[in-house]
Amino acid sequence: MPQTNNKVALVTGAGVGIGRAAAKALLKGGYQVVLTGRNLEKLEKAIIDIGGSNENCLAVTCDVGKPEQVRKLFAALKERFGRIDVLFNNAGVGAPAIPMEDLTYEQWMNVVNSNLCGAFLCSQEAIRMMKAQSPQGGRIINNGSISAHAPRPMSAPYTATKHGISGLTKTIALDGRPFNIACGQIDIGNAATEMTQRMAAGIMQADQSIKVEPRMDVDHVGEAVLHMAQLPLETNILSMTIMATKMPFVGRG
Repeated sequence: MPQTNNKVALVTGAGVGIGRAAAKALLKGGYQVVLTGRNLEKLEKAIIDIGGSNENCLAVTCDVGKPEQVRKLFAALKERFGRIDVLFNNAGVGAPAIPMEDLTYEQWMNVVNSNLCGAFLCSQEAIRMMKAQSPQGGRIINNGSISAHAPRPMSAPYTATKHGISGLTKTIALDGRPFNIACGQIDIGNAATEMTQRMAAGIMQADQSIKVEPRMDVDHVGEAVLHMAQLPLETNILSMTIMATKMPFVGRG
């Protein structure tokens, strides 16, 4: 039988980095958490790392860019917990930092499918559940990234998809109003994760120079996601930017 005692959150890309930090914060905030990603071993390790258990966490493998896998993910969530209160669309990948004309179609589509199609497909399923459940409604939080505002050199697929996330966020926020569904976006700059290790060694700037960039504790991102999630549904943070204070974003270029 579904467990409906507590609120339920789903985090995509939850095995490492920002996703794992968000799952940790949501769990500590009293949510039952579904962690999804492509690697079951990483998901199960993440549950142990964040202090979760079989009672309050569920690991489900899923490639969010594939509709049939997303449907199975939400079916497993519904069977176990009965409802969804928060979806954090976090899963994402990048492409090699090479000139745009040298990218293959496959490299482009890999990023589009993961970053943009994945958020769309998961949001579709979440909205269906949120409309049908009682009490009706819920919240969707999208990981936009600072690249939703300003690109890095040679980042066309990642930047384009993150700009797309901004449009998706606003559309869900608008279309969700009649159904008590809130949607917001968190734009993250240089959280210290596996993905940003290269920034500590030096990364290309807009003027083609290579510079080390400051990073911030990823747990602060998890806490920010929790803050957005815990707001009553009558209140929404449409857009939040959380970043390493000294990173080169304001005035980038």
